[in-house]
Amino acid sequence: MNVRLNPSPQDLLTNRLQTALAATPHVSAVPQSAHIGALIGGVDLSQPLTPAEVHSIRSALLRWKVVFFRDQHLSHEQHVTFARQFGELTIGHPVFGHVEGHPELYSIAKHRRANSHGSEPERRPWTGWHADVTAAHNPPAASILRGVTIPPYGGDTQWTNLVAAYEALSEPLKAFLQTLRGEHRFSPPPGASPTAEYLELIKNNTLVSEHPLITVHPETGEQVLYISPGFLKSISGLRTRESRVLLELLWEHAVASEFTVRFKWEAGSIAFWDNRSTAHVAPQDIFALEYDRQLYRSTLVGQVPVGADGRPSTAVQGDPVLAAHGAAY
Repeated sequence: MNVRLNPSPQDLLTNRLQTALAATPHVSAVPQSAHIGALIGGVDLSQPLTPAEVHSIRSALLRWKVVFFRDQHLSHEQHVTFARQFGELTIGHPVFGHVEGHPELYSIAKHRRANSHGSEPERRPWTGWHADVTAAHNPPAASILRGVTIPPYGGDTQWTNLVAAYEALSEPLKAFLQTLRGEHRFSPPPGASPTAEYLELIKNNTLVSEHPLITVHPETGEQVLYISPGFLKSISGLRTRESRVLLELLWEHAVASEFTVRFKWEAGSIAFWDNRSTAHVAPQDIFALEYDRQLYRSTLVGQVPVGADGRPSTAVQGDPVLAAHGAAY
């Protein structure tokens, strides 16, 4: 029997998950693709979870980066209660607000203000892909999205594994990227003309941060290609063309189909993803359909990212994203 003397972070995560599931035999975690995504069964999220169940779900999340649940028809209060078992919750959204009466929740509606642009953006393979709120000094650690009103077809969401994307790069490119940092900010996608309301919200809640291009995951030790396409605007210290060409190469690589999973929503579906090691893209086909689509999201307070070189991210403008009660950083 061959035993690896130096197990990889993925080996350790796999062993942790197997041990956790052995302690909760009623809980299942079924992989959904080669690199990312697992469907969790055997739990009722409307009820308090046991510590062992929390550990199993967290272990699956760290191993598979995004986990999915079916038939979990939660109220707003139950959604918040479930999420709090995994960490402190941020305000719904630091720029676009929250659900009235529920400061921890953000409404993901078909025609929400974050999508209010006056013209169609330029479409590139990475258009729309992003990790949540990476313009903040401490982006959310994780996001939990609950489907309520779901069209009968269309409206799928995709996620990509930014650890697997990093590991697939050549060694010389990895070494170069570990020396680089990039500026993240809110702005409309290239080609789109934002509405006056969108610009006013961005102006009143400006968030700009410089993050390493390669971060170290604080729980797993994995190295992450931290290049949120929707927020990362330039690489610090590079000339404009150098920055653009390198970012486009990395963005196109990161969203390649082999690193991704696609999830078909149903009413009562929940997606719970690690925002430190993934990016995702909202569906565009819903705008060609007459059906409505309504989901609700909560996000967990995150730490300041740290690069492979040991240097933490720096805040350029704006305050950290705090817990909804304002007591965490």
